Amino acid sequence: MPEPHVMDHASQPPPPDPATAILLRNRSELLAALESVTTRAAAVAEFDSALAALRGARAETDAHRPRTITELGVFLPSNNILYSYVLFGLIPSGFAGHIVMRPSRRVGEESRRIHRVITSDPAFRDAHPAGIELTDMTQRQFIARCAQTEAVVFNGRPENAREVGTTLPHRTLLLAFGSGPNPIVVGPEAELASTARDIVRTRTHNSGQDCLCPDVVLAHDSIADDLVTALCEALRSTAVGPLSDPATTVGPLCYPDAVRQAAAFLDAHRDHIREGGRVDHRTGLVTPTLLDLTWDDSFLPPEFFAPVVCVMRYGTATDVSRWLHTPTERRRGMYVSVYGEPKLRPRTTPSGTPRIATAVSLDSRTALDAENGNEPLGGYGPDAGHVRTHGTVTARPLLLSAELGKSGTEMGAAQ
Repeated sequence: MPEPHVMDHASQPPPPDPATAILLRNRSELLAALESVTTRAAAVAEFDSALAALRGARAETDAHRPRTITELGVFLPSNNILYSYVLFGLIPSGFAGHIVMRPSRRVGEESRRIHRVITSDPAFRDAHPAGIELTDMTQRQFIARCAQTEAVVFNGRPENAREVGTTLPHRTLLLAFGSGPNPIVVGPEAELASTARDIVRTRTHNSGQDCLCPDVVLAHDSIADDLVTALCEALRSTAVGPLSDPATTVGPLCYPDAVRQAAAFLDAHRDHIREGGRVDHRTGLVTPTLLDLTWDDSFLPPEFFAPVVCVMRYGTATDVSRWLHTPTERRRGMYVSVYGEPKLRPRTTPSGTPRIATAVSLDSRTALDAENGNEPLGGYGPDAGHVRTHGTVTARPLLLSAELGKSGTEMGAAQ
């Protein structure tokens, strides 16, 4: 029989790597930084996702074997700032000699606070000797700086990504992470109670301020009435309150322009509001809202950064397929979640990824639930994400370590 101390040692998990230990040691401070722009629940979820990505980093880099680069430039996004700091800072520091990041002006203070907490930890210098630099350069200045780097990660609007791409040298590898409407299709065979919960939970995550939230729900005529009823009930029970309240699911939005955009859309579709619809421009609060629209082939759902569930009814799976194949949606193709619609059949790429048009098809899962920081993100629409190198632009799901490794070439050939 083993000695007790041997048994105890064997039952203990391995010690965390230095970067993981830094996050765990500074959890309270990092959550406090996030909670100034997110709900408590969203902050905890983001911290957990960041931790999971760090724990999976060794397996990720072992799988893709990214080449070593001297410097990486990163345009940080305006949301998921801790998670992005991990994905584009802490993880790449294993194969980039130096990393320089420019935070979004919207969350500059919060980004600097997260950077300060992490880099001030005594273990940071030993774990990341080359360091991570956060710069206050203007976008024009930072683009000029990035022209000297070997690789650039851009998070933001597709039109801005294209502008940045055209100014960088052909030798620079650019990964442009964009966004898409991430529609959820609810067919006649869907289990409505659980589907409604998935939709509302995802759409109200961080008050709706996430690029993976679904901007439209396509509901089959045969179940649309029941789905709308279930969604209204779920939205009514959503906890609305201040960000400081741990029970809050939906709180005031961080971005005034998101409040204005949501208000303009709701005003234009006032007759279709079935739940909520109130907007307080003073506080930034948009109440959980549901709209019920009839089918329109030309409908272009905006990217809501608000807790707005936009349902559009459809008659046949052919309608949905035709809509996903329209030029605009092919450009924006990121993910499409399919619940109980057997007639909407994805095709499989040579690499094994199921897709409909340019959107990666998810079976009874939302994009938010499917996302994994150690795997490629996005679909095959150029506005959802693309890689630019040597003057060639290719739209595909993106992962930095894969693009810098052997699999980057393989992924391009597998489309």
